[in-house]
Amino acid sequence: MKQWKIFAAFLAIFIVAYSLPLSNVKVTAAILEAFKMVQWYARNHTLACVIPALFIAGGIITFLSKEAVLRHLGPKANKVEAYSVASVSGTVLAVCSCSVLPMFAGIYRVGAGLGPASAFLYSGPALNILAIFLTARVLGFKIGIARAVGAIIFGIIIGLIMAAVFRKDEQERMEAAASAPEPAAARGSLWQTILYFAGMMAFLVFSDWYNPGNVVVHRRDGVEIPAVLLQETKDEVLVQVDRPVAGMAVGEKITLAKTEIIRIEEAQSWVMTIYHAKWYLAGIMGLAVLLMVWRWFDRAEIDEWMHNTWDFAKLLVPLLFGGVFVVGFLGALLPEQQVAALVGDNSVKSNLVASVIGCLFYFATLTEIPILQALMEHGMHQGPALALLLAGPALSLPSLLVIRSVVGNTKTVVFTALVVVMATVVGTVYGTLS
Repeated sequence: MKQWKIFAAFLAIFIVAYSLPLSNVKVTAAILEAFKMVQWYARNHTLACVIPALFIAGGIITFLSKEAVLRHLGPKANKVEAYSVASVSGTVLAVCSCSVLPMFAGIYRVGAGLGPASAFLYSGPALNILAIFLTARVLGFKIGIARAVGAIIFGIIIGLIMAAVFRKDEQERMEAAASAPEPAAARGSLWQTILYFAGMMAFLVFSDWYNPGNVVVHRRDGVEIPAVLLQETKDEVLVQVDRPVAGMAVGEKITLAKTEIIRIEEAQSWVMTIYHAKWYLAGIMGLAVLLMVWRWFDRAEIDEWMHNTWDFAKLLVPLLFGGVFVVGFLGALLPEQQVAALVGDNSVKSNLVASVIGCLFYFATLTEIPILQALMEHGMHQGPALALLLAGPALSLPSLLVIRSVVGNTKTVVFTALVVVMATVVGTVYGTLS
């Protein structure tokens, strides 16, 4: 079966390479945009987000006690405790889906039940506290509250349903885990393990600290553009106009060569203060982790940690980058005006379209808010806007590829269907009441 999957992948790549209409201007522009998105992902998310999360996932497999995971997050754990911890973790971690995916893979493989792991997978990125506040400030207080409450409730319900649907599979997985030989006990004590993981989590939170992107772009022709910075590559920046200026409408996206820009003036806030100090703060946490590793763990444990981290990297990184490339390509072929036209009312169809778009397209945390603002300027209804907010942060094409590699096709399909259906229903109800 594995060889057939490899053959199918080779065949798909061949067919695309053979038949892609490169003479079509839209297609060639979409390919360029796909590479721009990959470069943006490499420059802004890989070092600060993906790599620290991979080390944490490797540490979970290596150092986290299987008994502790089963006791607090396993299928037989206290449901109130397990689902409460899993569903509100995003407010503490304040990380995006790229960080949550390796940690989800880690806790699931070390013994966490599918239900709590699914709740963590959904709520982790969806309940980012900075994103909740920015949503309320930019899109409105009601939709911000609806996003926060929906993220917690969604996580719990999705986890409970996943656990119920795959109860038999989970029982077999737990029996197999119980019959497996016990791993060697780690040398570190409980408080040492807690400090080690706290240090790595703090490193991730600071290294992946978000920039809301509110700027004023000073161009060489004297025009000052109040905007939101959406994407930056080596040579260009993509901004979205925040207020009307020089004939540019709110929500309009503009790509500027860096040679056209005198400077980019950032908005001042405590969030930006931490953002500019994030590598100093992350560095302190990183040094603390290295000191702990040096003092508390032996060479064999460190080698195992590196081995497990590398295994996760080989599994997840190609899927993430491949998914980001495909999303960048498809996104360039779907102008915002066309998307907004599909979600201009509060019908079930509009909410379903918004939910599916949210589940497939990749939105870096906080960037979904100005993008939604632009879509609403083009006529997107509030119901579909909430549906996209509830479906988007937790899922994307890169996320789906990774989740499939961890839990398999069937569980991925059910998880995705639950997110789409629930986001569609809640979006429709909210749009009717708002």
